[in-house]
Amino acid sequence: MSVDVETDQVDEPGWEVDPNDDWALAVIATVGRQLKLRREAAGMRAADFAVAVGYGEDLVYKVEGGKRIPRLDYLDTADRVLDAGGLISAMKEDVRRVRYPKKVRDLAQMEARAVELQLYDPLHIHGLLQTPEYSRALLSMRRPTYAADEIERFIAARVARKAIFDREPAPELGFILEEWTLRRPLGGRQTLHGQLAHLLEVSGLPSIELQVMPMDREEHAGVDGGIEVLKFADGSAVGRSPAVAGGRPVSAPRQLRILELRYGIIRAQALSPRQSTAFIEQLLGET
Repeated sequence: MSVDVETDQVDEPGWEVDPNDDWALAVIATVGRQLKLRREAAGMRAADFAVAVGYGEDLVYKVEGGKRIPRLDYLDTADRVLDAGGLISAMKEDVRRVRYPKKVRDLAQMEARAVELQLYDPLHIHGLLQTPEYSRALLSMRRPTYAADEIERFIAARVARKAIFDREPAPELGFILEEWTLRRPLGGRQTLHGQLAHLLEVSGLPSIELQVMPMDREEHAGVDGGIEVLKFADGSAVGRSPAVAGGRPVSAPRQLRILELRYGIIRAQALSPRQSTAFIEQLLGET
């Protein structure tokens, strides 16, 4: 980010801590306390430290008070300014784990353990498939609006979740996409073009299966909302859908059976993976 210290117009390198996220509160409080101790041990006032790192004094107090999650480059800069020998930079791993919202962390942890994922989103292209540009356009349209730093935080979280594609062995991922979500040019034609190209690239991965539900289908088992089913190596599973348990995660066999039944019917009603790839290629040529 650009910084103009002379006019005191700076971008704060971090995000507010969720007051309901106990783990994040504890981690950021510890990081802030260590930063303050290091600064004071170096005999540097907060105002002087702020100038040295290139950010506002108010930001320094927020980070040291455990009220702001610092960006990782802030810790690297602080380590260099305070000559900490890497001890401050070493805290980046702890900060990295809590920099995303709790619900996103919880979901990412489950995805990291899953050996199979069945995913259907009737409203949007699924977050695991979104390009950063498409995510930014989508998040910018929410009302009430998100703050700019909140949007960047959500995008960073979605990008981090995509580590699931690089796992070895790779989990089996099945996505069902609604045709209309592939046609609506959210963010503009160029953004949609890049998103469709990304879908084609992802569809070529051996562990991923993409299917498109055409708009002309007269029967559709997905009218009750999205479906997520995550299966684990020990045979257990967890699922979620607005139509079951009010959208809360469920693991009871009866409820999971309902979700898998619905998902299976939707898959059967959608285009096959090969037909879906050809359909996305056609849409890409039209954008």
